[in-house]
Amino acid sequence: MLTAEALPHAHWFRSCRVLGCASLFLFVVSLVGVSGCGGPKGGAKNQVRGKVTLNGENVAGTVSFIGTDGQEKSTPITPDGMYTISDPTIGQVKIVVKGGLGGIAPVAPAMPKGGAPMPTTSPGGTSQGVAPPEKYTRAETTPLTYEVKAGTHTYDITLTR
Repeated sequence: MLTAEALPHAHWFRSCRVLGCASLFLFVVSLVGVSGCGGPKGGAKNQVRGKVTLNGENVAGTVSFIGTDGQEKSTPITPDGMYTISDPTIGQVKIVVKGGLGGIAPVAPAMPKGGAPMPTTSPGGTSQGVAPPEKYTRAETTPLTYEVKAGTHTYDITLTR
């Protein structure tokens, strides 16, 4: 068996092993501190939020902001008609409002035995909203525009027939 007397530098190896582990631990901790966990602190830098209505009724579907550079940011409209676009392109945007599942035809509810179809409702039991008129559903035909500025802003989208 080898002893410290047999290897005069054995204490040096032992201390290097301890220092090596400590150094590795500090290195990993510093990487985690620099890289962080999760996304940027405070969430989105810029946001536009508001309510989408048609003749006073909530609209169901999605809202998209399309910048002059062609970049598109989309978000679903909640059952209460609200939307929040995070980090949209700054400057002039076109606003597109698509009905249902964002332009995908919704699946008709199953017909119960011997009765009328079940109404489409949100988990809270309220109507999910009305579909937007066709002119709002494509970038080429929507009359909606908005000037996005840095920060958090509210912009209610009021649709008409």
